[in-house]
Amino acid sequence: MINFNFQKYLLASFVFLLLLFSGCKSKFELDENLRGFSFKLLDQDGQTVDFPTDFENKVVVVGFVFTHCPDICPLTVNNMQLVQNELTGKGETDDVVFVAISFDPARDTVPLLKKFAALREINEKNFRFLTGDRKITDSLMSTMRIVAVPEDSTIVDGTLSYFFTHTDRISLIDKKGFLRKEYSGSKANTSEIVVDIEKLR
Repeated sequence: MINFNFQKYLLASFVFLLLLFSGCKSKFELDENLRGFSFKLLDQDGQTVDFPTDFENKVVVVGFVFTHCPDICPLTVNNMQLVQNELTGKGETDDVVFVAISFDPARDTVPLLKKFAALREINEKNFRFLTGDRKITDSLMSTMRIVAVPEDSTIVDGTLSYFFTHTDRISLIDKKGFLRKEYSGSKANTSEIVVDIEKLR
């Protein structure tokens, strides 16, 4: 007959190993290959960026926004900034890049994106804001399953004004160019994103 204490020891050891291996396992809901796609855009400094090719060998945190957004987009950018700050605090940013892509290129020009980044005190070392030709941004959004529908427009002080009903999302792309996970952009758990980034490094 097996000693009762020994049985408890075996059970405790089994539970420990189960927790250990389940905790170390990287579980990601997506595994979509974005390699081969090429979207030529401009960043806030007017530099041409080939997305996602130019970010190979980096973990990419991607958000889709427009600068005239009154609610969801500022929260999305802020959450990306919080993740960036946490990684920077650990001294771990060289292999991670943050990318906010505008789906309103008609208004979100290079100078406006630069101003937007400055107003929000973004650390631009590894944070890029991208804009470009409407056909290219629309194609990129379709590839990433992002929807943005313009609402009724109006004229404010002689300028056309409108907003979008749009997908609220932050996406995570691994170093090999695979889309691995998606989060609610405005309500993201930033600690979860940090943990997932660590798993992909």
